[in-house]
Amino acid sequence: MKPAVPAPGIWARKGERRVEAAFSPQERRDLKEALKGAIRLQTVSFAPDDQNTTALAEFGSYIRKVFPTVFSAPFIQHEVIGEYSHLFTIQGSDPQLQPYMLIAHIDVVPASPTGWDVDDPFSAEERDGFIYGRGTLDNKNSVMGILQALEFLLRRNYRPHRSFYIGLGHDEEVGGQKGAVKIAAELESRGVKLSFLLDEGMFILDGVITGLKKPAAIIAITEKGAVTADLSVTMVPGHSSAPPKRTSIGILSEALSRLEQQPMPNMFGKGPEIMMFEQLAPEFSFPLNIIMANLWLFAPLVSRVLEQTPATNAIVRTTTAITMFRAGVKSNVIPPSATATVNFRIHPAQTVAEVLEIVDKTIDDKRVKIEAESAFDPLPVSPWDNQTFGLRVFRQTLLDVFPDVGSMAPGICIGNTDSRHFTNLTNAIYRFNPVVFKPDDMPRFHGLNERISVESFEKQVEFLFQLIQNSDVDLSPEPHANFHEL
Repeated sequence: MKPAVPAPGIWARKGERRVEAAFSPQERRDLKEALKGAIRLQTVSFAPDDQNTTALAEFGSYIRKVFPTVFSAPFIQHEVIGEYSHLFTIQGSDPQLQPYMLIAHIDVVPASPTGWDVDDPFSAEERDGFIYGRGTLDNKNSVMGILQALEFLLRRNYRPHRSFYIGLGHDEEVGGQKGAVKIAAELESRGVKLSFLLDEGMFILDGVITGLKKPAAIIAITEKGAVTADLSVTMVPGHSSAPPKRTSIGILSEALSRLEQQPMPNMFGKGPEIMMFEQLAPEFSFPLNIIMANLWLFAPLVSRVLEQTPATNAIVRTTTAITMFRAGVKSNVIPPSATATVNFRIHPAQTVAEVLEIVDKTIDDKRVKIEAESAFDPLPVSPWDNQTFGLRVFRQTLLDVFPDVGSMAPGICIGNTDSRHFTNLTNAIYRFNPVVFKPDDMPRFHGLNERISVESFEKQVEFLFQLIQNSDVDLSPEPHANFHEL
């Protein structure tokens, strides 16, 4: 695979020396094997107090072995935070430039071998140009991609001009309290302010959005909030031979049915999701280009279409997922209680309080007790304009590495990431994984057959390699009539 020819852009204007991402065959083998080795370490998070700490410790030793130049560079400080997370401070040659940060997470969700196309989801088996394994997309590809890009730059005697930080959390899948939260607190205590932060999130979508003529880089500028609520019903127990008209199970089941039958309101047009379609409008084929360019008229139609599939329905509303149900003690005993857990992912135009109020009104049954176990509001919306340094860097890097991508547009991250813990350090938080994402990739997240193509991982490393260099230029905004166009 040949690297893309970098667009002249900022480098032609500034006259800076650029290190080309001409990875040798040996380097391409090395980066592939480095990712495979990371996948084989089972850094699984089951719960906040139940993690594979042996594998997490081994991971720390592994990255020291694989990236020796990163760990030996005199201008790079490495710290272990919260026992298993890692913070790297890369001291740039120009202290006047405001630093930025790249973050990713080491831990993964559990994976059972049942249903996988490979025998072991932690084998990192390579098949038909893909590496299979838990963490290949979420999120060891980013962990290894960031460090690999820096390692390659350092081997080419490149020292960054702009300082930056790398944060690798070890418990993102269970909330990030021991990892990302402590990393953010440490940086805040040092008075660090970031020009931008980049985390996992959205992708380069190819064939995912119907009607788009070219792949589109969707960069999430916010992420949904969440509330996990326990719904419970308590009654007097008794013998099943003389049951009451309604049991705790029946009452709670009816309440849950109402939540599923009456979903949260469609919020399309009230949050940043409308920006994505407006900015992508010119890239759609006819007649969708006309519809997307006139959402003032067609928004109700578009919102109804988006409701039809789970992935796009999650963009337009707060979603409701009944995830756990607990009731009953014996087959002939009226259950004294029934409890269910419901997870709501909150649309950026709503709050936790508003969602809980809707839940109460929808159930409309005082016998059902509603308790929020954990909750947080949607994250602030990051800037999206030609004045924002991080966005200019992303745009230039996409031009350098992915010349076939037709546009860059803002989006919403429907899951939650470690980036939500860094809002005190910057208002410019972006969630983007520079990997081409196709329609059949969605079920692979936290599901079966998670995989990344070898070519995609090479491109991800190249993207990060160029991003570090592009961030070194003290960019001034250029006039650009349509910022989303690439």
